[in-house]
Order: sequence, then structure tokens, then C-alpha cells
Amino acid sequence: MKPTPVRRILWVIAIVVALGLLMAALARAQPAPAVAAERAPQPAVQLTDDRGRVVTLPRPPQRIVSLLPSLTETVCALDQCHRLVGVDRYSNWPETVTRLPQVGGGLDPNIEAIVALRPDVVLMATSSRASARLESLGVAVVALETKSHADVQRVMGKLGQVLAVPDAQRVWRNIDAAVEAAAQSVPPAARGVRVYFEVNRGPYGAGASSFIGETLTRLGARNILPASLGPFPKLNPEFVVRADPDLIMVGARSVEGLTERPGWSNMRAVREQWLCVFPPEEADVLVRPGPRMAEGARIMARCLASKAAGNAGSAGNAAKAPAAVRP
Repeated sequence: MKPTPVRRILWVIAIVVALGLLMAALARAQPAPAVAAERAPQPAVQLTDDRGRVVTLPRPPQRIVSLLPSLTETVCALDQCHRLVGVDRYSNWPETVTRLPQVGGGLDPNIEAIVALRPDVVLMATSSRASARLESLGVAVVALETKSHADVQRVMGKLGQVLAVPDAQRVWRNIDAAVEAAAQSVPPAARGVRVYFEVNRGPYGAGASSFIGETLTRLGARNILPASLGPFPKLNPEFVVRADPDLIMVGARSVEGLTERPGWSNMRAVREQWLCVFPPEEADVLVRPGPRMAEGARIMARCLASKAAGNAGSAGNAAKAPAAVRP
């Protein structure tokens, strides 16, 4: 018996309904693409830090303790400040990090406080003695060292790798372009000025091979400390006296007692007050090899420009120089 038109229609409807039910069941069996992507495990992170140690993290860290201000600032420059759960006592920029738990300094960290924060990784300088103790307690450590411009660029790449941040080098490109712009702002009269930059009492100076020295070179200044002395040498005060710099750059924390050093009161720069004395907030910027190096270059460029303006204003008579040059 041939099927009637009504039966044909009923068969078609039944087939369509069955197919619809089958497709719905398949859709329920498989998660939506977005949900599947969210549940996909993040790849492990592996890198060699500046100790030469291979560090493996099961996934990009979400809880980070930083024991070095420049590393703290770089994490934040990569828009990952929210991952920081603790910092050293000297980390003070951006302002939000001052509200985080402080766990001592890079050289004297509070190990118990760090462990209590349950970090996925601790970022520190290679000079810190805490790495072995933390690793013995099962805490991952990435130790990095930044002394030159090349180091800063490399460390930004390393942190981008740790944090799984694509194109972390964009931060360095911005710094490099801004340093070049600062160099272009230095007047010709300030180029070739012989500079002594004091990093800290001791005295410790910024050598030509340091990131500070490299910035000074790009600004057209001449560093009295040759690269052969290393990035940040501790100096015999007589060395600076013999070098007799045209200009001294020093932080306000270190300037006290400077003229009491043997022979320093007779140096031309001290006698004629050719000093740029940086307030603490500017000194912090200048001595940290991180994302604010561009600001540091602008501060030093203003100092050099002040030197040139003072020379022009005194018509070549340095004895009429201002009491102190403030950048």
C-alpha cells in the first residue's frame, strides 16, 4: 500500500525532530568554545635566570613577591601589578605597591613572611643571599641583574616570559625612544661636560659601563669613571679629586658631608658649586634600572642644560655660577 501524502509529511516531521534532538544532545556533550578555552591549562614556563639556573614554573605565576624596586616597577609597567602580593621595603612606585605587605630588603628579606604569602615565584637580585633558603622551602626563585641598558632590555624580556606577557619589549622601545629625545634636548654647550655621578655614600660612583653611565654618554656627557672600573665601583675619594669633574650629580641623601672629604672642598665643581643635588624621589628614579629610566634621562638632561645655561650666564666666568644647580 502506497503511503498517503499525510503519512509522508508525518515521516518528514519525525525525521526532522529526531535530527534536532540528536544535534541538541551533541551540543550538550561538548563545552562551548569560550568555556573550553577558559578551562585549557596554561603552558608551563621555563627560563634560565641570571644565576644560570633553569627555573620551571608549572604555569605563569599569579602570586609574585618582588625583592627589588626595579623589578617591582617592571612588573607594573607590564600591567601586571595585580599579581604582586608582597614587595621589599624600598619598592615605592607606583603608589599602589606601598599598600602591599613588605617583607624586608633584598639583602635581608623576612623568609617567614615571604613563605606565608604563598608566592608562585619570588623575583630578586642575584646578589641576594635568600635564594637558596627559599628554594629549600619549595619556593621558586627567579634572580635577575640589571647593570646596563642591554641588561634592562634583556630582563624585560625575561619578565615578559615569566608573566606570559606578549611583546614585553615594547616597554624598552618606549624607554629607548625617550632617552634619545632627552639627548636631543641637551644644548650643544653642555656636551662634553665631565661628570661624576655619585650613586651612594662610600663613595660609590656610576661607571661608564653602568646604565647611568650609558645614559650620560647618550646625553653627550663624559664620565670621569672609565668602564674598566666596573659599573658601580667603590672609590678612593682622592680619585675623584684628581679627576676634577666639571659637574657632580648627587642625591640629597649623599650630599651631606661631601665637602668634608679630603681634598673635595678644593675641587672646582665643589668650590664653584657645580652640583646637581637630586631630591629623594628623583634619586630613586635615577638609580633604578627599570621602566622609569626615560624619566631619569630627562632629569639628567635638565641638569646638563642648567650647567650650560650657567656657563652662558656667567660669560665664561665660572666663579659667578649659582650656589647649586637644581634640575
